[in-house]
Amino acid sequence: MRRVDAAAKLSVSTATLIRIFSARRCIMSQTNKILVTAATFNEMENLPRLVEEIFHYVPEADVLVIDDNSPDGTGRWCDRQRAENPKLHCLHRPGKLGLGTATIAGMKYAVENGYRYLLNMDADFSHKPEYLPALLAGMDPPGGPPIDVMIGSRYTPGGGVEGWPLHRRLMSRGVNLYARWLLGLRPKDCSGAFRCYRTETLARLDFDSIRSRGYSFQEEILWRLKRLGARFGETPIVFVDRQLGVSKIDSGEALAALRIIFSLGVQNLLRR
Repeated sequence: MRRVDAAAKLSVSTATLIRIFSARRCIMSQTNKILVTAATFNEMENLPRLVEEIFHYVPEADVLVIDDNSPDGTGRWCDRQRAENPKLHCLHRPGKLGLGTATIAGMKYAVENGYRYLLNMDADFSHKPEYLPALLAGMDPPGGPPIDVMIGSRYTPGGGVEGWPLHRRLMSRGVNLYARWLLGLRPKDCSGAFRCYRTETLARLDFDSIRSRGYSFQEEILWRLKRLGARFGETPIVFVDRQLGVSKIDSGEALAALRIIFSLGVQNLLRR
């Protein structure tokens, strides 16, 4: 049994090294490739203007839309635009499979296609494209070590939230404190999705081990990257509640997220 276990561990380690080497080789050949990802489900009211603004603020970037078979035609719009703009890509999924799996799909795409940075944002304008340059600039601070994850933070000085009722503000603050305490995370905003990732660091992740499919994904990915020695930074943003379309918040998913964070916290305490 010991020999089998050792072989299994060696296999996993080798696979991880291959992913890292492949990512480094692609990144060396395409040193400034940037990918912006947004997961969508019925975002036709927001996406055309969002894509336009992304290209305005980061014209050198490619954009990947991960669409969960939106009934409103979001995915079909992407396909039509792709014929005119090769920098816009669309990944079609068969149905609503969860924000976490959509984000992982974007991360895998970035690693496999040799992007240096992956910027992830919501598609409903709660994350303003005007902050994208600041997230990118924070990845390589002058005179400091490189950053692996730059977080667009609501809770660092200068950040904030617009359009949320008091109970939602309190819930967000509470979840962040809960996650920081249980998972030993230092960033002040652990639950926001507006981030820039260094793709070479993402290549070291075992994506198959990630448990979260919904809201706890943001905390879990930081926790797993922290265990790999990743460096985090934060830059202030003002989060604006969506003006168009319908919110996808689900109370059942929120409770499931708390359970997953608790379970990861126990694992963190046991150092497993």
